[in-house]
Amino acid sequence: MIQMSSGSCIGIATMKPCCRILCNYKSPSIFGFSPTKFNDSAIMGMLSRSGRHNSTHRHKYNTCHTQIVGYIHVINPNRRDFSVSGSNWALSRNFSTSFCVNIGSFRPRVVSLIPHVASDFRNQSTSVDSHAHDTSFEKIYIQSGLNVKPLVIHKIETDQSKLEEVSVERCDQSNVNVDNLKDLSENKVQKEVSEIEKEAWKLLQDAVVTYCGNPVGTVAANDSADKQPLNYDQVFIRDFVPSALAFLLNGEGEIVKNFLLHTLQLQSWEKTVDCYSPGQGLMPASFKVRTVPLDCSNEAFEEVLDPDFGESAIGRVAPVDSGLWWIILLRAYGKLTGDYALQERVDVQTGIRLILKLCLTDGFDMFPSLLVTDGSCMIDRRMGIHGHPLEIQALFFSALRCSREMLIVNDTTKSLVAAVSNRLSALSFHMREYYWVDMKKINEIYRYKTEEYSTDAVNKFNIYPEQIPSWLVDWISEEGGYFIGNLQPAHMDFRFFTLGNLWAIVSSLGTAKQNRGILNLIEAKWDDMVAQMPLKICYPALEGEEWRIITGCDPKNTPWSYHNGGSWPTLLWQFTLACIKMGRPDLAQKAIDSAEKRLSVDKWPEYYDTQNGRFIGKQSRLMQTWTIAGFLTSKMLLENPEKASLLFWEEDFELLQNCVCMLNKSARRKCSRFAARSQFLV
Repeated sequence: MIQMSSGSCIGIATMKPCCRILCNYKSPSIFGFSPTKFNDSAIMGMLSRSGRHNSTHRHKYNTCHTQIVGYIHVINPNRRDFSVSGSNWALSRNFSTSFCVNIGSFRPRVVSLIPHVASDFRNQSTSVDSHAHDTSFEKIYIQSGLNVKPLVIHKIETDQSKLEEVSVERCDQSNVNVDNLKDLSENKVQKEVSEIEKEAWKLLQDAVVTYCGNPVGTVAANDSADKQPLNYDQVFIRDFVPSALAFLLNGEGEIVKNFLLHTLQLQSWEKTVDCYSPGQGLMPASFKVRTVPLDCSNEAFEEVLDPDFGESAIGRVAPVDSGLWWIILLRAYGKLTGDYALQERVDVQTGIRLILKLCLTDGFDMFPSLLVTDGSCMIDRRMGIHGHPLEIQALFFSALRCSREMLIVNDTTKSLVAAVSNRLSALSFHMREYYWVDMKKINEIYRYKTEEYSTDAVNKFNIYPEQIPSWLVDWISEEGGYFIGNLQPAHMDFRFFTLGNLWAIVSSLGTAKQNRGILNLIEAKWDDMVAQMPLKICYPALEGEEWRIITGCDPKNTPWSYHNGGSWPTLLWQFTLACIKMGRPDLAQKAIDSAEKRLSVDKWPEYYDTQNGRFIGKQSRLMQTWTIAGFLTSKMLLENPEKASLLFWEEDFELLQNCVCMLNKSARRKCSRFAARSQFLV
């Protein structure tokens, strides 16, 4: 029997003369964060992290040793653990640890470890229901990291037959809904596919990234002729979403599950910019699988997941949308596979709570919308969207609705669930009342009085009518409308941002009438919004002196290029989903037909330039994965509208009952319940 001190992490050793020892990094907290940064004991009680550090690098990594696969597995024969099936998940967060290891020519061995922990919560089932009142769980992770006794190597298996036997035992202990995930490939939709779809599927498969022998995502672009891939060879959370939906709609859930769990492991690592760490709960913008020598050896290598939280990005901006997309994808995974057990895992529930805690933290802002900096979402460069950009608000609203569905309500989470419901109510009213513009609303703004100080002010944000741009007066249609791009004191950004408006439809952030108005406007302005390649990321483009001031003379965001009015085919799948929800699949089919004529011929570009979308973007990457996946997802959504219905939300009338603007005697707050109700009934 071999013992290791609590200061060491998991090690591998044999009793043979030629033994090699692999030791993870030593730290007072092995979970990748400093627990003292939180005061919320409920959140702290859920935090756990299987951390790992490569001593030759400043950054922290999540690692998995490759080439020969062996398992180190924390098991208890009388308990179900938190691991996923062996074929799907090589490094289950927090509660079971598996390493793929290559040590010279040694055969793989299975080592079973029995941890003597202060609480047996580690070995319980994946549901948090039974632990709602378990205070011992909250005490494990506070103070000086994890309070564990030395790990004891209980048994070393060297026989290959025993290896197979233990591996089977591991799978049997999995908490996965096997009935829904077993042989997903057999349930793939059998249909006649076109040559362009066959090409797209091959390219999507070629873009798959593996980690420890398992698929974990897709690279942003996979152009073999590109000599300077920059960060396009990484797996981005937002970019992977259309890829994930394509796989899920095709009956392939393994890669999506792996992605969700591996990115969850990377959450809240203390990446810093100028010695300052962002808030706990932050999800990385992307990650890359790197292969590095093990212990300075040329014979053994390990794979590490190196996340980027913005410290390497253009402008060094943290990704606000990554955590929101992660929550949305988690819900989609459950809806399309039926594997709701993944949502109920303690580590996944904790991940959701951390993201919500980060987003719902009280600050100086007075609005229910989320305050973010420029470049913190899909528009990842300076484009004048700092403040409360529509894209983030729509995704925020969607993530809140997802969280309310997936959070398990108990004594620990009930206050958080209440906060989510209240924020949904306030955000819904705020967006519908103040971000929406149509001809009627624009005419009201045109007649605004300014410098109104009372609580009865009509012009609450002190908007000056001169802000209404000349292009808008003749551009907006009589029967349509849209949500503006941004709203701040004395500032309304009247640009049409496509992603935010489409996602407002998908999530029912807008009323039924507003949702119809958005599609009516796109149809009426088809030549502007779609033209030869769907869809414009925003309209119109910034030009002249306005472009110089707002973008900082960004040479990539020249007028009608990239994020400044460029055409992005990946927006096609979100347009398709919105059209299906509103009963307008004909519009989606028209856009898909337009894209299908050129995407393959043009080698699947990232974006298109010019006002009509005629030219391939001047700096556009080819074989762009989310362009490929967006096309495939759009086709499958149209062919399977019943599955599409699982991905959008209908109106939630319960929001009316959760009005947070309570009446009081001082009349400093005016309840919006009646105004909100009138919006619902339109």
